[in-house]
Amino acid sequence: MGISDWLRVFRTLHERAKTGGLQKEDADAYRAGCDELARALIAAQKLTLRPGESPLHALRVARAVQVDLAAGDWQARVTTVDLGVGGFSALLAKGPPANEDLRCTMKVPGGVPLEATVVTSETKQHPGTVRAAFAFKKLGDPQRATLELLVIDTALAQIAA
Repeated sequence: MGISDWLRVFRTLHERAKTGGLQKEDADAYRAGCDELARALIAAQKLTLRPGESPLHALRVARAVQVDLAAGDWQARVTTVDLGVGGFSALLAKGPPANEDLRCTMKVPGGVPLEATVVTSETKQHPGTVRAAFAFKKLGDPQRATLELLVIDTALAQIAA
């Protein structure tokens, strides 16, 4: 099967996964397909998986999603630059509080807002802005599944049919 045929079949599985319509065998094929697609995109981006890291959970995609962040008196509304199952990055006018858990509400397109706790994993000062990376803490299965679908949706949208 060529890449175009594989993508067509995988897109069909993905659409069914979004509606919860996969049975055991198809669900297994879909999960394997997610990892295969993620592995190919990670290789194309010349990234390396850490030992034991799932390709799908390592994949980050360029996607703008609105996120509200808050901790104590600090709060910010940001738009993601990229996101993955493990976290996201965004540009802020001022860096987030260091070493604090932040409440995060992500406005998932077409879905219920995803609420989670994040920690700042990295900040880089740029002229006039700070690029901050945030890592999710203790995602539940429904939250993880929402992010996985969003990441695969984005990756598929960025690949020509």
